[in-house]
Amino acid sequence: MESLQGTPVVGGIAYGPVIRAGERIGAAGDLETRTEVDEADRDAEQARFTAAAAAVAARLRDRASHASGAAAEVLIATAGLAEDRGWTGAVAKRIADGAPAALAATGATAQFAEMFTALGGVMAERVTDLEDVRDRVIAEVLGLPEPGVPVPESPSVLFADDLAPADTAGLDPALVTALVTRLGGPTSHTAIIARQLGIPCVVAVAGLDAVAAGTTVLVDGTAGSVEIDPEPTAARAAVAESRRQAEVVAAWSGPGRTADGHEVAVLANVADGVSARAATGYPVEGIGLFRTELTFLDRADEPTVDEQVVLYREVIDAFPGGKVVIRTLDAGSDKPLRFVDHGAEANPALGIRGNRLTATHPEIRTNQLDAIARAAEESGATARVMAPMIAGPAEAADFAAEVRSRGMIAGVMIEIPSAAILASAVLAEVDFVSIGTNDLTQYTMAADRMSAELAELTDPWQPAVLHLIEGVARAGADAGKPVGVCGEAAADPLLACVLVGMGVSSLSSAPVAAAAVGARLGQVSLAQCRDAARAALATSEAAAARAAAAAVLAG
Repeated sequence: MESLQGTPVVGGIAYGPVIRAGERIGAAGDLETRTEVDEADRDAEQARFTAAAAAVAARLRDRASHASGAAAEVLIATAGLAEDRGWTGAVAKRIADGAPAALAATGATAQFAEMFTALGGVMAERVTDLEDVRDRVIAEVLGLPEPGVPVPESPSVLFADDLAPADTAGLDPALVTALVTRLGGPTSHTAIIARQLGIPCVVAVAGLDAVAAGTTVLVDGTAGSVEIDPEPTAARAAVAESRRQAEVVAAWSGPGRTADGHEVAVLANVADGVSARAATGYPVEGIGLFRTELTFLDRADEPTVDEQVVLYREVIDAFPGGKVVIRTLDAGSDKPLRFVDHGAEANPALGIRGNRLTATHPEIRTNQLDAIARAAEESGATARVMAPMIAGPAEAADFAAEVRSRGMIAGVMIEIPSAAILASAVLAEVDFVSIGTNDLTQYTMAADRMSAELAELTDPWQPAVLHLIEGVARAGADAGKPVGVCGEAAADPLLACVLVGMGVSSLSSAPVAAAAVGARLGQVSLAQCRDAARAALATSEAAAARAAAAAVLAG
């Protein structure tokens, strides 16, 4: 029995025949016979493109109206790309120069894809989204069926190189029971939507091309394995046990604690008032990470303090009396601000981002802290504020002084290895810390977390990363100060147990993951969590760490 291995993203087990995503239109060069449009016909060609883009946007928005949570947000964002002024303007320029609409869309997309890839990070992830929009618009222009995932007649496992968010959001979990992709990473849109849909998902799996459609497979989204032609009786038993566990998860309503009563705060990551209100529908105790970037991105000027107060109050008011941790602006060359001249950076991930931006633009942090303080005061809330990209105790002390001068509780993100190594000194300056495992893993392993080829290295189970987390948690215990985790590692139920065993006191992730994490913690004791942590720390590879922890907690 052959088994393929990838990076686990969404837990659970599924069994069924393989279906494959249909071929994309791609560059579309072989679909457009014309090479140039007569000058007299160019206005009509532009009208064809505009109508096609509008039709695609309208269909995506209609799908969004029938979806919820992350799926709805992603569909709306993808619809916006179809009418993005930059992209449509670049297409219009090519059409005005004589290019047919399909080829103009292809050329404009290539231009933006190159730019987004160079920017890296969040912008690089938008390349898949934009190429999906390109294909849908080209299909509309040429009168072809809209590209997408085939709808199977019976429950099946979907294999693909990668999936566009719009395709993932439209999946029926009753028919597509698992996702397996050759590309992608644990923080991609596909992964986020798969988690919301409750579909087991494994990414960065090599060897998928050799598995023919119709082959029966067993997908274990927790272990990251794909078994080819498994023994049917054993496979069905594994699925039945997975469904039993899913029923336990569905029944969990909090609060977070281990089987022997050790309390662990299970919190939500949010980005705005809409997502904060949506989070109240899940069994979370508050917000462990409020990303404030959406307030600033895609604006020609800095939002005023008054504007920020309104936006921050929406989030705080969603959890009256609950814990809300607000992260100050995490922007920079990887998430550039239109009203700031970031300059050219060869490696934006290691450049002027997060808290470092205050060196040249201190007023941004000053205004933001003023706005957070006002919003908290008006809401009668206790404001907990933390800064991203803190490298050491001096930066932590400077930030803490600014926060405390406004009567708020000061914390920092631990996502740079130097801050993790100096955790005791950092904790001496602040009231709490939160470990951002996505960036901490990226920087520790020197591997871009958006790179599918490096997905194994950006697995938060990497023992080097676990040792850094354990050191921070130990420093927190010594100082008597809370240590949280707010990266995607906190969404992994098995890893959550290990983190608690290390001494982590709160776990914050996408709210859809809360029940699975809370239910798993409720099945084990604190002593078991500590034993699992020790077992994982004794290994030297990510897969071995995961297996060692699972063996301890299964006992």
